Formats: sequence, C-alpha cells, structure tokens
Amino acid sequence: MIIGTGIDIIEVRRIKKLMEDYGERFFQRILTQNEIDYCRKFSKPDLHFAGRFAAKEAYSKSIGTGVGSEFGWKDIEIINNEKGKPEIFHLKENEYSKLSFELSISHTEDYACAVVVCENVNPPSRK
Repeated sequence: MIIGTGIDIIEVRRIKKLMEDYGERFFQRILTQNEIDYCRKFSKPDLHFAGRFAAKEAYSKSIGTGVGSEFGWKDIEIINNEKGKPEIFHLKENEYSKLSFELSISHTEDYACAVVVCENVNPPSRK
C-alpha cells in the first residue's frame, strides 16, 4: 500500500553557488562520505550533488515530515546499485526504516529532480 509520494526539483546553479560559497562544509552537513565520493567522480559533480539533494528532499516529503526533528539529512544514504539504479538506505533505525521506498533521479544541465514513493509492504490486515 502506497502511503506517500514526494517530488523535488532544484536548479543546478543553486548547488554550484553553495559549492562555491561553502565548499565541503555544506555537503558534509547533508551527504554521507559515500555520497560525496560518488558525486565527485563525475566531470560535472554539481549535477549529481543536486540529484542527491533533491532525492533527500523528495524522501522527506514522501514520509510527510520534511527535514527537521523526525528526519535528518544523514538518516538516509542514496547509493546506486550494481545496475546504476539509485536506492535509499536507512542509516538510522526508526519507523521509516521499516517501509519500502522507490526512488528516481533525473537531471539536465539546469535542473535536477527526484521522485520517491513510500510503501508499506506489510500493511496491517483487516479484521
């Protein structure tokens, strides 16, 4: 049963500006070292940083909390599987780590977007 969806879009130039203004500090606040390493291996890392940022925002919308006391930036990690599909891994055990999530990330030179679908794969049975 689907219990939430989230979508986010961000201008890549915003991420470029944050990279220029704050350097590593910004990304270390919102991304894990694995995510930073993944993005840095591309010739245009800003596109991938923007995609990861959008993915975490979309995740927060799919669970209905936004980023704050119930969900922190580093509660999850976005890692691509062996086929290249981005997947969400929970780094913190909580009520959301028991749910299933599907993620899609896309970007152009100007925008990055992500969509997350949150699903309860073991919904309670009706009595």
